[in-house]
Parts: sequence; structure tokens; C-alpha cells
Amino acid sequence: MKLNMNNLWNEFLKKGKIENLPIIDIHCHMGLFYGSHMPYCEPEKMAQRMEIVGVKLCIFAHHYSLFEPEIGNKIVVEIVRKFPEKFKGYFSVNPHYNVKDDIKNYEKYNDVFVGFKLLPDYHKVPLSDKRYKNIFDFADEREIIILTHTWGNSIYDGDKEVEKILKKYKKIKLILGHFLHGTWDKAVEIMKNYENVYLELCAVVDERGILEKIIEEIESDRILFGTDFPWFNHYYYIGSLFGAGLSADDIRRILYLNSSKLLFQTKPFHISEKK
Repeated sequence: MKLNMNNLWNEFLKKGKIENLPIIDIHCHMGLFYGSHMPYCEPEKMAQRMEIVGVKLCIFAHHYSLFEPEIGNKIVVEIVRKFPEKFKGYFSVNPHYNVKDDIKNYEKYNDVFVGFKLLPDYHKVPLSDKRYKNIFDFADEREIIILTHTWGNSIYDGDKEVEKILKKYKKIKLILGHFLHGTWDKAVEIMKNYENVYLELCAVVDERGILEKIIEEIESDRILFGTDFPWFNHYYYIGSLFGAGLSADDIRRILYLNSSKLLFQTKPFHISEKK
């Protein structure tokens, strides 16, 4: 399907969405979070907001599961099975708990979970710590997605920790949440050196000109659309893509096609573009 950039932009401005191009948000959350006001954090209201802006699928980790995975991951199962066309889940891992039990629970729900979610900065456990080893071994053997929080110069999930994992594990699909925010040159270098790593856009576009710089350095085929929704607004992120001077093909890859290929090669669900 040939896309025209002017047509896409005009349709987005006129309708607030693009009818013939689905959007996959690869980095979402759900549920209440202490100290924060999020009026669209429950599945029904999230689904309504997604429909307005044209997001067809959100891959999410529930806020509860980030800290108490035994409780939160069960909630994810209930939500995905209630809204299977709108949501798929990440199985969140807290390395302070029994990770071996996590793996057993993950395998029970292959209709719900598309991969694992790690938060090394929050849990204060480096990616290379032995407490994550069973997860990485399991994911590498099965070529499973891992979305990990990353941040520039972090001792828990900065570039040095990310490279330790990528040097050892060649088959995992490692998504760099926030793309090592702030250490952009090192992040691009990692993308060039390892084929099984993906750039995720959440918080990247808070700095003007960075997306344009990244596109000059690497192809758009491993850049994934993510927002941390409901923390941030889809319109801001979609508008940032259009404002970066990308081609229509780049837009399509980032909003939908790259995530579609990554998710659907191993999972029994699919989203079709309207012709």
C-alpha cells in the first residue's frame, strides 16, 4: 500500500487519526499509581482513548505488577482476556522475587503475554545481575521479547549493562525502553552493532531534533512506537513523528509495521491495515 505523506498529515490534522493505518503502542501501563492523577488508566477508558486516536493495540504492564508481580500479572491476564483485541500484556519481573516461579506462570498464558518487562532502575538490580539470568536464558532459548527500562549512564540499565546482555544473548528481542535516554550516540552505536535490539520512542521525543538525528544514522525498521500511555498523550508522540520530516514509509514502519512483525511472528493474533 503506497502512502502519501501529505495525505497522512492532512488526514491526521482533520480527523485526529489515520483511518487506513493502524497504530501499535509497544510500551503502555495501566491502573492507578500512587501520587499521580491519571483519568484514563483503566481498560475501558484507555480503550476509548485509543479508539479516538487510532491506536489498535497496546502492549502493557500493569502498575501493580511492576512492584508485586504475583498480584499484577494476574490482573493483566483478566484484562487481556476481557479485551483481547485491544490489549496484550508484558509479564513483569521483580528480581527480588522468585524468578523461576515467574517463568512457570508466564508459560501458562501464551494467549496473554508477548514478553517480559524489566525495571532495573526501579528495583536497583543491574541487568547483568544473576537474579535476571533465568529470565534471559529462557527468553533467549525461545527468542522472546524483553522490554527493559533503560536510561543514559544508569548503573542498572545504562549502555554498559545493555551491552553485557547483548554480547551474551543473541536471540532475545531486546527493546530498549526510552532508548538509553540522553546518551544518544552510544544508543545508536549499540543499534548498529547488534541486530536483536530495538529502539523504543517513549521519552525520546522530549528532546527536539533527536529523532531526526537517529533516523540519519540508522534505518527505521527497528524503531518502535511507544508512549508510556496513560502517562503521556498519543497526540504528542504521533505529532512528533510527523514533525520530524520522516517519510511516509518511515511513519508506517514506526507506527505499526515494525511492532507487527516483532509481535506476530510468534503470537496467534493479527491486525490488518485497511486497504
